[in-house]
Amino acid sequence: MNTLKFTLFIFFCCLGIFARAQSPGTGKVSGTLVNEAGKPADYATVSLLKAKDSVIVKGGLTDEKGAYIFSGVKPGTYMIKATMVGYNKGLSAPFNVTEGATATVPAIKLQAASKNLATVNVVATKPLIERKVDRTVMNVENSVLAAGNSAMEVLQRAPGVTVDKDDNISLKGKQGVTVMINDKLTYLSAEQLATLLRSTDANTIQSVEIITNPSAKYDAAGSSGIINIKLKKNRQSGTNGNISATAALGKHFRDNSSLSLNHKQGDFNFFANLSRGDNKHENDISILRNVENSGTSTYFDQKSEMTNNYHWNNYRVGADWDITKKNTVGVVASGYYNPEFDSNYNHTFVGNQPVVFNMYQNTISGIDQTYRNFALNLNDRLKIDTAGQELGIDVDYSKFRNNSNAQYDTYYYNIDGTPNATPLFLRNQTPSEITIKTAKADYSLPITKTVKLETGFKLSDVKTDNDLQAQINKNDGGYVNDPTLTNHFIYDEKIDAGYVNLSKSFKKTTIQAGLRAEYTSSTGDLVTTNEVVNRHYLNFFPSLFINHTINDKNEIGFNFSRRIDRPSYDNLNPFVYYLDQYTYSQGNPFLKPQYTASYELNYTYNHAINVSFGYSRTTDVITEILLTDTVKKATFQTNLNLRVQNAYNININSPYTIAKWWTGNVNLTTFYLGFKSEGASNGTLTSGQLNDGKWAYQFRTTNTFAFAKTWKFELMTDYQSSLIYGYFHIKPQYSIDGGISKSFLNKKANIKFSVSDIFNMRKNNVLSVSQGNYIDIHQKNETRVGRLTFTYNFGNTKIKVRQHQTGSDEERNRVKNGN
Repeated sequence: MNTLKFTLFIFFCCLGIFARAQSPGTGKVSGTLVNEAGKPADYATVSLLKAKDSVIVKGGLTDEKGAYIFSGVKPGTYMIKATMVGYNKGLSAPFNVTEGATATVPAIKLQAASKNLATVNVVATKPLIERKVDRTVMNVENSVLAAGNSAMEVLQRAPGVTVDKDDNISLKGKQGVTVMINDKLTYLSAEQLATLLRSTDANTIQSVEIITNPSAKYDAAGSSGIINIKLKKNRQSGTNGNISATAALGKHFRDNSSLSLNHKQGDFNFFANLSRGDNKHENDISILRNVENSGTSTYFDQKSEMTNNYHWNNYRVGADWDITKKNTVGVVASGYYNPEFDSNYNHTFVGNQPVVFNMYQNTISGIDQTYRNFALNLNDRLKIDTAGQELGIDVDYSKFRNNSNAQYDTYYYNIDGTPNATPLFLRNQTPSEITIKTAKADYSLPITKTVKLETGFKLSDVKTDNDLQAQINKNDGGYVNDPTLTNHFIYDEKIDAGYVNLSKSFKKTTIQAGLRAEYTSSTGDLVTTNEVVNRHYLNFFPSLFINHTINDKNEIGFNFSRRIDRPSYDNLNPFVYYLDQYTYSQGNPFLKPQYTASYELNYTYNHAINVSFGYSRTTDVITEILLTDTVKKATFQTNLNLRVQNAYNININSPYTIAKWWTGNVNLTTFYLGFKSEGASNGTLTSGQLNDGKWAYQFRTTNTFAFAKTWKFELMTDYQSSLIYGYFHIKPQYSIDGGISKSFLNKKANIKFSVSDIFNMRKNNVLSVSQGNYIDIHQKNETRVGRLTFTYNFGNTKIKVRQHQTGSDEERNRVKNGN
């Protein structure tokens, strides 16, 4: 990175620091709010404003007596603004604050709002980052950076979230994150999930929730916590909807568009979302490595140019019927058809000394893939009484059909360019089918005003069928079956789960305790080799949450949970996938689940500054590793179980306001990942001893500039230091993103322009040392992309639509849906 780029990067990062480096005053402001009947207006929102420009200085809530107090106020002239649902805004007269004194504001009386809201549009602007009791929320809706981006690109900007070179998602440095959509698991493999997230238009996303320690109500999967992507709710009535179109340019042109419709008439509501897109991007990889065998070293210098050209077509349609005022039934059908073609050119030099090579080979490959999915959800929501007793039931069915046809052509040359061997031609076909069936019920019972019971169960049944057929052609003798690569793998898994949660609210303290039990029965059948792996196990997953309000400015909380990560269906599949004869990946049918116990202590100051301290211990850690076949002199990627991982993290998050037109957020996460193993439990490492770890940090700032009422500009900086993950030493990553938007046609239309990785600085560089072998990987994806997005909202504005969720998201999260 040159000096100018680095200087700009540091400058933008420091904006967030300077914003908070302001010394507080010693004055205080106090007062009360009452309603039109003269009774206290409890838990209303109160803001302290500068009188000259109405800039918000502080904010808070009134107590049960309608009282409020602000401390640490600098001398000056201020006003109080008060808001409460069902009432008009209240505003005090200007008043002065002097150093060390308390200014008492006369009681503000709130007047009831008019009942006629037919022609009123209420627009609320949420901060980009919000901290709630059990989660951190990134409000994507209306954010400039969401324009034209995918869900994956939005996740890369979420607090504490990182996405590596292979689209593996980490939270506070830890992999094994469970990704949910609308509170439901997706049952996809890491690669399939990456495809789904890349093909999901960010304009359809309302928010991203970061849940580090989920309660017993959630599936126990996900040792690093849960990332829940909330899709937009259509809150309007009659017929209404939204259209969006994006054109983007990096090295290649790409585009996407979406249409959302909603229609409500009487007790019936229909909704639909259609989206499509085309995406072509490049990925350049350079790998330097050596292979040791009986004291002899072989050196490789490999350059790969990979071009991915994929298209997506997604749909989601459904209907709700209000049978009574308390009972609503619904049906949701969703699916996709995603074709993809990948072309790779791999150039590998081979020699017995570093940088001195005596031969090279070129491998040209083409992979034609299709991914299909159909899912059906039937649901029933019953409000049993007005006290909050509810019952929810979901039944889900999902079918995935994926197919891949690959051709690999390898040519061998001496260093002078003359052929030195007969070319090798390899092709394979990989049809796969996954069927998922789930049923779940959730029941909620408020026992008293302060005690609530939640309980439920879930049953899931998953079957995967993968068939790899490989043929080889040597000496141009025609293609014949290659039994060393041909394989057939069938995997069955059944999980029966139940949970109970009990919560109690005291005056300033809330406690929630839960227990979840899951019984798993699985069978992995390697049909070709006649190997069967059976597993049956019962696990208990306790959770505990304690939140305490010390005073109006200070809150603390503690939470604990035990979690499980089962191997993805893709990682269990033992098939071999080639880049060339020296580089390939392979699944591991003998992988075991990993278990994690997580503890977190969090603190919130003034409803704005959030600090959390966390520790987790994971056993049988599922870890990606690069191994070497010394006979074939090949390097291959697979997953193994390492003995233990200890992880510590500290997170600080704070919004800031510099001026009425300039707001932002700063997020700092520092973490330590330590791995220990005497050798992998599902494979043999020649040098299997591992005891390694390192402190690392991620620093992220977001600045939002609003001007001329309808213009908005956002700037985001991101820096992640070097870190260690298992056998991988990952080098620093950094980028700057920016975007600008303009609203018009009474804010029904919006046009946005954004650029990701403006200075094209983001790279993925990794070093791996295992079995005495050295592997240095340099990867550059197509990260700098400019996007122009147009959105338009149409229709009328009265309806409030349910959030539609299904019961099979955990299982679907483990399925592959494409690149």
